[in-house]
Amino acid sequence: MHTTTEESVIVQKTKELCEAILAQPEAQNIRNRISKFMADDKARTQFDALNEKGDFLHHKQHQGVKLSDAEVADFEKDREALLENATIRNFLEAQREMQKITENVSTYVGKAFELGRVPADEDLKEKDEDGSCGHGCGCH
Repeated sequence: MHTTTEESVIVQKTKELCEAILAQPEAQNIRNRISKFMADDKARTQFDALNEKGDFLHHKQHQGVKLSDAEVADFEKDREALLENATIRNFLEAQREMQKITENVSTYVGKAFELGRVPADEDLKEKDEDGSCGHGCGCH
């Protein structure tokens, strides 16, 4: 892949894949839920505050400090309140769906390199004895 022609073919096909993904109704639904969240200042503030609190608590734990029951309970209370907000819940679902699409594309590309051909459905369903899809699959 050292030539400009090969790279431009890959880039062009990648753009075509992106167009195909974005043309799906699910993709528009994902974008709408993300946009709704981004336009809701209150939801974003609530989301950011919980993330900051989670980061702070994680940092404390990483430093070897035991979290108090009150700290954990307070975080859980805020987390539950956050999940009661439909805009935030929909945003989180949209993020998971977008991540799944990205992982599926990556799995296909990785398997194509591994096999030297376009993978068939059964190539992607194979599991080894520990239940994973194989080395580097990221499914566990």
